[in-house]
Amino acid sequence: MKRVAAVDCGTNSIRLLVADLDPATGELKDLDRRMTIVRLGQGVDRTGRLAPEALERTFAACREYAAVIEELGAETVRFVATSASRDAENREDFVRGVVDILGVEPEVITGGQEAEFSFTGATKELTGRTDLDTPYLVVDIGGGSTEFVLGSDTVRAARSVDIGCVRMTERHLVRDGEVTDPYGAGQISAVRADIERALDEAAQTVPLSEARTLVGLAGSVTTVAAIALDLPGYDSEAIHHARIPLSKVREITDHLLTATHEQRAAIPSLHPGRVDVIGAGALVLLSIMERIGADEVVVSEHDILDGIAWSCV
Repeated sequence: MKRVAAVDCGTNSIRLLVADLDPATGELKDLDRRMTIVRLGQGVDRTGRLAPEALERTFAACREYAAVIEELGAETVRFVATSASRDAENREDFVRGVVDILGVEPEVITGGQEAEFSFTGATKELTGRTDLDTPYLVVDIGGGSTEFVLGSDTVRAARSVDIGCVRMTERHLVRDGEVTDPYGAGQISAVRADIERALDEAAQTVPLSEARTLVGLAGSVTTVAAIALDLPGYDSEAIHHARIPLSKVREITDHLLTATHEQRAAIPSLHPGRVDVIGAGALVLLSIMERIGADEVVVSEHDILDGIAWSCV
């Protein structure tokens, strides 16, 4: 067993996994897995820069994670940063802050690398399942981008496109600096049009129509699953490998897009940090399912974070 720590810093959240890994058996044993909403990508689509308050929220989470990593004694730490820090002009401020706190330099990975990690994390434990057909299409719906990866035992094709719950919300569902409450029909149509253009782009590289099992990752997907399962609170064990039908995803998406902020906030399994962005995230998922003709999505709690951890051995 090797003890490692993986940090995934995305546009909306930063997550930590400390785990013991056994390369011989493929076993990954969680010691600590946590997530903090920091909204690092706040305003990046508009300004091209990481906001000072977003950086401070992220650094505060890093200080908390550093204490956990030290307490559990991880041998190797790998910190991966994704969409928001790829796009920002002042990303060096982010890099310096992380190095000062955690002692490791964040790797600002490409969309292709992000997709590879997501695929490994999501599918490693699906090997040998007879109830799921291959190839898998793994979709990781993040805050700023969505990764599409097609493969069976290995990756055949991958593409990252700039649609995510935060980016779509800030681009289309905000007026005068505030999220519209409720969203307007024209705004929702604009989000859908942006998503469809991005799906066309993804399909240039990834043969989406060849997918036989859709595997959905990250907070937008797991939140939709939690709502579909009518959970009283967020329950990762209940969500992991849940199979949510298209009809349920459509019903939930329609509700989220027509509800007020107050109505969304009242959903018990919805994290407060996702209240304003979950509608756009759900619409990304629904659009993907409709595009590829998926009857259901298999939800995975194991994703890029697990893939990063496996890359340490």
